Amino acid sequence: MNATDMRLAALESWLHQVLPGQVQGVEVASADASFRRYFRATLAGGATRIVMDAPPDKEDIAPYLQVARLLERTGVHVPHVHDVDPSQGFVLLEDLGRAPYLDALRQPGCVDALYADALAALLRIAVAGRDLAAELPPYDAAVLEREMQLMPEWFVAAHLRLRLDADEAALLRRSFDLLIAAALEQPVTFVHRDYHSRNLMILPGRNPGIIDFQDALRGPLAYDLVSLLKDCYIGWPRERVEAWVRQQHAALRAAGFEGLPREREFLRHFDLIGLQRHIKVLGIFARLWYRDGKIGYLGDLPLTLAYARDTAARYGELQPLARWLEARIAPLLAGANARELAPRPPPMACPA
Repeated sequence: MNATDMRLAALESWLHQVLPGQVQGVEVASADASFRRYFRATLAGGATRIVMDAPPDKEDIAPYLQVARLLERTGVHVPHVHDVDPSQGFVLLEDLGRAPYLDALRQPGCVDALYADALAALLRIAVAGRDLAAELPPYDAAVLEREMQLMPEWFVAAHLRLRLDADEAALLRRSFDLLIAAALEQPVTFVHRDYHSRNLMILPGRNPGIIDFQDALRGPLAYDLVSLLKDCYIGWPRERVEAWVRQQHAALRAAGFEGLPREREFLRHFDLIGLQRHIKVLGIFARLWYRDGKIGYLGDLPLTLAYARDTAARYGELQPLARWLEARIAPLLAGANARELAPRPPPMACPA
């Protein structure tokens, strides 16, 4: 029995201990971009639960449990924690269903209602979570820098196979410094850090269900908003995005969010923290393939790069970065993706 099968056997044994006589079956629910896996347990009577499998030598469940507790206090809908085995890395959770936002957003009639709910929940996190965020680590300059450095290492060097010269390295250094300074100018609140269409689940009541929040930090107000509205998995026209940004700014103002900048500056904050995020995500998506063997995210690189190019082109201080992205980076992406996504020939059989 391999290690994965042993983990599943241990998980099923634990489930039968905490839910004696109730477990009818266990099936894979999903895996995320880490070492965590999720299983769906069907119980007697048809009810279901989600079981998180987080190997203790690779994943720490303490941040998940802490952030879940904090988010529940804001009133948003996160999976309720029913039981925990810290020594084995198992967590028994409320099942938020099988319907992520991303699937429904491809149907035009659903978009406005779904985003209204997502923005309302995000408002709760930003306002009610502001004081609670004191319990979270800071989204500080060191974290922002470390995230962006993933882009030259994994996207530029590993995926595009481009070696930066001294001038290009200096350009990125200046651009990263600018984006860090802009991020640290923002009002600070509770940041989910991955608030997008794959982590929002459609529910008949208290929509949306919110998942994958364990990496939350105390940081820039506009970060989660840009994760939602400049989603790396689905895009919207700029005019529509700006309308949603204005709507959220007005809602924050009405809620009395202290230190809220004026609308124009709020949009600038939104755009620049979005560029920081998309630079990071370019690196993460490439790393998921080259380090972790997860190729599916390469198909999301073109939209992510398009966001970065668009934002850099909108701000005078970022024009050198915009020109570099257009001249040196964008022309290489299609070929790099084609190279990696091409069917691999089967391995040759050993001669008899």
